[in-house]
Amino acid sequence: MSPIALASQHAAVLHGPKDLRVEDRTLWPPSQGQVQVAVKSTGLCGSDLHYYLHGRNGDFAMRSPLVLGHEAAGVITAIGPGVRGFHIGQRVAIEAGVMCNNCDYCSSGRYNLCKSLRFASSAKTFPHLDGTLQDRMNHPAHVIHPLPDNCSFEQAALAEPLSVLIHAARRVGLSSSKPSTVLVFGVGAIGLLACALAKASGATRVCAIDINQARLDFAVEQGFAQQAFCLPMVDKAKTTDEQLRRAKDNIMSALSAFDMPEGFDIIFECTGAEPCIQMSIHAAITGGKVMLVGMGSRNVTLPLSAAALREVDILGSFRYANTYPAALSLLGSGKLDAIESIITHRFPLEKTAQAFDMLAKGRDENGRMVIKVMVGPGH
Repeated sequence: MSPIALASQHAAVLHGPKDLRVEDRTLWPPSQGQVQVAVKSTGLCGSDLHYYLHGRNGDFAMRSPLVLGHEAAGVITAIGPGVRGFHIGQRVAIEAGVMCNNCDYCSSGRYNLCKSLRFASSAKTFPHLDGTLQDRMNHPAHVIHPLPDNCSFEQAALAEPLSVLIHAARRVGLSSSKPSTVLVFGVGAIGLLACALAKASGATRVCAIDINQARLDFAVEQGFAQQAFCLPMVDKAKTTDEQLRRAKDNIMSALSAFDMPEGFDIIFECTGAEPCIQMSIHAAITGGKVMLVGMGSRNVTLPLSAAALREVDILGSFRYANTYPAALSLLGSGKLDAIESIITHRFPLEKTAQAFDMLAKGRDENGRMVIKVMVGPGH
């Protein structure tokens, strides 16, 4: 018998595709350099959904049971040895990636590229690091961020996907000091955040493209985008040449509808779909930038000369680095209009499986659109 009876807590544990179990687990005290956080809100993400449905996300397959969730905020309930600058009861956001702080990437400020980075809820590294879909979690204090007073737990959970966009925006030079025109492909949660960030960064024009008219209507009605264009749903092109020609024709129709025949300064491609990536190159103004945010197609045929001969830069981005303070400050500032409107549904931890099933369908039982789902106590 242990002389100290340790408390237990609940965690939503994924054992395989669609095999999610809410389990009792021992609640260990935080170790050296860690704090313990009572998780109040976790946003569900597309990568979490891939693990839930398939037991893998791209190349990263689960090798042992895994707690999902990495968009989260909560309250500090315990402080481990050696931790300074935090107090019990403090409201904080959890940055899920734990970098080594010892390699060239970390020392140059690009810790998102750290080869030894362990990311809570990802199966990329083994043993896996559990995510935030649990009552409480211990996490290194150096990736815990205090919340501004006027930032709610749900807003703070959005700091993670917003960080993806802040990092991407920094790479393409989106800033209020040099106002840009911005086009966003895909208006799921990430695309809507791209629109909101562009608007808050002084973009003179923010337009959106998708294949889903209802999502586009939502983007315009809530003020995320000024104008939207719905792509026609057509059968897959039979040849590469036909697909490339079709992509050019479709984007020319969209640019005409937007009255932007020369194209946009910055394109955020948030779908990962090959036709949209092809269109994004033609959508950029000469000398413009295409930011690839969405992940989907592994190998893509590109109209490369349309980029190279017009000096259109094609950039990639991976997660984020040094973005959380800016994200939380922006979320607390009120500058992101209607940002809470992207949170469409809420579930308690014990109904996490139902939350994922609904996210996969894209509509709830009443036919309402699902964008961002939050899981937490009291929902």
